[in-house]
Amino acid sequence: MAIAKKKNRVNNNSRHVPFNWPHIGNEEMANIKKAQSIGQLSGDGYFTSACNQWLEKTLKAKKVLLTHSCTAALEMMGILSDVGVGDEVIMPSFTFASTANAFVLRGATPVFVDIREDTLNINEDLIETALTRRTKAIMVVHYAGVTCEMDKINKIAKKHNLLVFEDAAQALLARYKNSYSGTLGDLGAFSFHETKNVISGEGGALIINNPAFIERAEIIRDAGTNKKAFLRRQVDKYSWVDMGSSYLPGELIAAFLFAQLKKASIINRKRKKIWNYYFNNLAGLEKRELIRRPIIPKGVEHNGHIFYILVRDLDTRGKLMLFLKERGISSVFHYTPLHSSTAGLKYGKFIGSMRVTNDYSSRLLRLPLYYDMSISQAELVVNEIKNFYKNL
Repeated sequence: MAIAKKKNRVNNNSRHVPFNWPHIGNEEMANIKKAQSIGQLSGDGYFTSACNQWLEKTLKAKKVLLTHSCTAALEMMGILSDVGVGDEVIMPSFTFASTANAFVLRGATPVFVDIREDTLNINEDLIETALTRRTKAIMVVHYAGVTCEMDKINKIAKKHNLLVFEDAAQALLARYKNSYSGTLGDLGAFSFHETKNVISGEGGALIINNPAFIERAEIIRDAGTNKKAFLRRQVDKYSWVDMGSSYLPGELIAAFLFAQLKKASIINRKRKKIWNYYFNNLAGLEKRELIRRPIIPKGVEHNGHIFYILVRDLDTRGKLMLFLKERGISSVFHYTPLHSSTAGLKYGKFIGSMRVTNDYSSRLLRLPLYYDMSISQAELVVNEIKNFYKNL
């Protein structure tokens, strides 16, 4: 533990600013030791249950099942939706491959639509134009911890009898009006990858808001067996009853995660402090129309997950990334649009113009942002961006 603290001090005092720095505290390590003393390192032990209960209580979710990754939770959605060959699922192209793979693995076709210019979330006004008789679900992605326009999306889904799934990988404790992201559709998925706000190295969770999915979700997560019902003595035989896989995380992952969940609000507040510093101190460059900062709609509370800027063009982004790198600052761009990727062209299709997706994906630059980052480091990033534009 002393080593981890020392690394954080060196990180904060040097001029080097990494893009991400995984936060590890004393309680995380103590929990791992406790898991070992309990004597169960396989899944669904004390800490897995504690994480599930914390998420259910905090989010006011019907049921939460911890998984070994967000990808696993998304794949469970694909199975639970009963989609197959010929079925379609509408989603944004500006997302990670797992969002689409969850349904491609079941033989369904992802149908990509463009994103909004303000939030970079799916453009809800384009969803109905992409509907066909084969459409089974709408998959939304809450980009950068900013929730999609869920009232309108749910209204469309209800009108056409569609399921609504939330890829809330980046949105833990983000809010839409009075509800948390991940609890606004039939099913939601979170990520606890080391790049997220709350981490366990790898890890995820399936949020079940539609009670009709609870029993089958438990079976799918346990390799298609009725293990949970057997342990509750609801059935007298433990056997294979459905398709599924081993989607459980180990107890060491859950032990680490539980410590992080208990300080999730503190982590988000600190990240939002850095986010706000960027936002306020880069305003001048936006006023000069050199960059564009993130836009947060009214009624939405973000969680400080990503701070990005939109620069003028691809060439400017490349030059700025190199400029920052030469000064010890790591910055990254984000998704290559799925609709134009090799697999996207093979397994999916897109409807209408993808103008915003194509444009923004070539101009977006993510700045360093993590819990142990200092304001002085954020100041360094801002000053170097300003210096770049002075030189330019």
